[in-house]
Amino acid sequence: MTETRIRSYERDEAVDRAGTSERTAEETAETESSENSRTTSCPECTGRLVTDTEHGETVCEDCGLVVEEDSVDRGPEWRAFDSAERDSKSRVGAPTTNMMHDKGLSTNIGWQDRDGYGKSLSSRQRRQMQRLRTWNERFRTRNSKERNLKQALGEIDRMASALGLPDNVRETASVIYRRALSENLLPGRSIEGVATAALYAAARQVGNPRSLDEFTAVSRVDKMELTRTYRYVVRELGLEVQPADPESYVPRFVSRLELPEEVERLARELLKSAKEEGITSGKSPVGLAASAVYAAALLSNRKVTQSQVSEVADISEVTIRNRYKELLEASDHLTA
Repeated sequence: MTETRIRSYERDEAVDRAGTSERTAEETAETESSENSRTTSCPECTGRLVTDTEHGETVCEDCGLVVEEDSVDRGPEWRAFDSAERDSKSRVGAPTTNMMHDKGLSTNIGWQDRDGYGKSLSSRQRRQMQRLRTWNERFRTRNSKERNLKQALGEIDRMASALGLPDNVRETASVIYRRALSENLLPGRSIEGVATAALYAAARQVGNPRSLDEFTAVSRVDKMELTRTYRYVVRELGLEVQPADPESYVPRFVSRLELPEEVERLARELLKSAKEEGITSGKSPVGLAASAVYAAALLSNRKVTQSQVSEVADISEVTIRNRYKELLEASDHLTA
């Protein structure tokens, strides 16, 4: 009998606790909803509240009641009248980038020997700043892997600048080299060779390719080492690199020869007709692009010699003579 009373008492107490928790949850929800209504609607006319960031006030757009004032201004403390002035006064640094070994998170000491007011430093201060720059460069690389990465990324930036490649190609090449370094593909190979192979693969992936001869001209490795390292990097990293499209070379050749847009359009049409005829497989895309530009210039009555196109594309005149005849024949077959 006593046990039955105890169980009945415990059951009643559990029911009371459950009811109390439900009432507490309902009261909390009502409080939150009332607070939300107070913050989103006017207490006088239930109109919509808007925030005036310029004056730091929250006012009702219907009756004009000031609900809150002297709010914290989280914007900048300066005024800017255009985007250039706004960017120059930004208090944050540049975004992180893979083109730097530390992703741009470290600080640099400027090379100008001037103080914050633009005044020249004394000889003693200049010597001190030079020592600080030296130690700063040493501390930016903590181990041999970071020194390797710093040298390779500098090499990628140098070659990309010489070839006129955009930033997205440099960023992709930096990611490829970081992957090769993390997967331990560098032992037995030169830093310059892997960096050149990464840049060559990145240019083809992004759709802004350059020929092997162009890379060899700006690289510190020969053509044989470049091709061998490129095949190794692509195979080990599993990179998906599509064959170069001859049309991607046409705008650059047309621009260097200072030809009009009509020549570029005709050259693209010749290459498309050649693809439909199936004569582009197994042939150099650079040679096809140069021959298409030469053939298009002839069709447009533009005075361009084979030697000029050969110099721009860095291929032989014999290749141009053979390929442009094939392109014209393919175009005639489609029109016929």
